[in-house]
Amino acid sequence: MYNKLICISNRALCGADFIKRIKDITDAGIPVILREKNLTEREYYKLLRNIDRENIIAHSFVGAARSFGCSKIHLPLPLLETADISGFSEVGASTHSARDAIRARELGATYITAGHVFATDCKKGLAPRGTGLLTDIKNEVDIPVYALGGISSENAQKALTAGADGVCVMSGFMKCSDLSEYIEGYRHILG
Repeated sequence: MYNKLICISNRALCGADFIKRIKDITDAGIPVILREKNLTEREYYKLLRNIDRENIIAHSFVGAARSFGCSKIHLPLPLLETADISGFSEVGASTHSARDAIRARELGATYITAGHVFATDCKKGLAPRGTGLLTDIKNEVDIPVYALGGISSENAQKALTAGADGVCVMSGFMKCSDLSEYIEGYRHILG
């Protein structure tokens, strides 16, 4: 996988029809980490049944992802420690330090997300780790690193300059009123 822009889903933030929003994002060529943490594995599987697997990266539920035929999975680092990731062509891991990134790579991650880089409502009251986190991680691992947390079209370039290979966005994708216009705002990083 190499795309400089990745969407992370959150049904609770989506003011539009969630399934249609995900379809529109993936149809635009943007991969989506389907991160619906408040679902049971059974509910997650039902959600997967309603979504085209193309450009979808399953999150957390290895069994559901495998049963549904997803080839890509993204896991929090504690889950990656114990998960059977065999058979997945791409494995992502959520990290918060260079040490986490090294461990994720050792466990078989093919890419990582690192954050939160900038202030974000999703982590209200928690100080951002800053772009130095990205530089530190890129000095330690040789796999793609995606910045997340407070990413916008205005600050995405700062993350790339600090070493990120791409960025992940949640709120913007879920809340925007015009998806095409929103994606266009990131054209400068999409290459």
